[in-house]
Amino acid sequence: MHVTWIGHATVLVQTQGLNILTDPIWSSRASPFSFFGPQRVREPGVAFEHLPRIDLVLISHNHYDHLDLPTLARLWRRDRPLIVTSLGNDTILKDHGISAVAADWGGRVAVRPNVDVLVERNHHWGSRWGTDRNRALWSAFTIRMPGGNVLFAGDTGFGDGSWVRDVAAHGPFRFAMIPIGAYEPRDFMQSSHIDPAEAMRIYRALHPVMGLGIHWGTFQLTFEAIDDPPKRLAALRRSVGPVAAGFIAPPPGQSFDVPALKSPSRTGSVWAAAASAR
Repeated sequence: MHVTWIGHATVLVQTQGLNILTDPIWSSRASPFSFFGPQRVREPGVAFEHLPRIDLVLISHNHYDHLDLPTLARLWRRDRPLIVTSLGNDTILKDHGISAVAADWGGRVAVRPNVDVLVERNHHWGSRWGTDRNRALWSAFTIRMPGGNVLFAGDTGFGDGSWVRDVAAHGPFRFAMIPIGAYEPRDFMQSSHIDPAEAMRIYRALHPVMGLGIHWGTFQLTFEAIDDPPKRLAALRRSVGPVAAGFIAPPPGQSFDVPALKSPSRTGSVWAAAASAR
């Protein structure tokens, strides 16, 4: 499994003959306008022209920094990938000539034999205009495949933590992409975005071989410094010790290999127990 963090929530996962891309955004702004809205502070870690052919795209929800229509239109024209999202977001894509498969929380989308995508509940909200709040669903995703599963947590707050326990039951996980940025001021952002400490709780509940801290360093969306999330995560890693060594937050553009899962025979019930043992 070879992973490249492009930036923000965009990650390229290459494994078992599949090229998988999450929440792809190559636009210069996360906005419906070319002249206003959050602007990139870092270029994508891989130029669009250098992407391999993409087989599977996961779209977590309809915010502009996650559902970027110009990028998705380019991908659709070039590769015709399977695009998987949650309910309602497929309508947005269809209106722009892009086909997608949408499912409710708990739904399953087949990719190929022995590989499928589970649409997972998380804790967020959706809107592209003020009048459409929560008319399309938000979600995380578990990609189930031989040798260990992959989690893309999307964009999420912690909430009561029950969604984490539900996801943990779908392990064992080889790799997890967990957001660590856009969390200040905490009293305002807590319901929408986890901070590094909550991200660490999720990582420890899922117990993947490796975790990647995403959703930082690309757009200045909130009040914390652009490089604060990885610093906080590094401090947490030192305090927690070896069990957290695999949860990393490298600069955008970095690639790494994810080791094999040592015990793929462990069942989801074991992971559910781990999730409740916080």
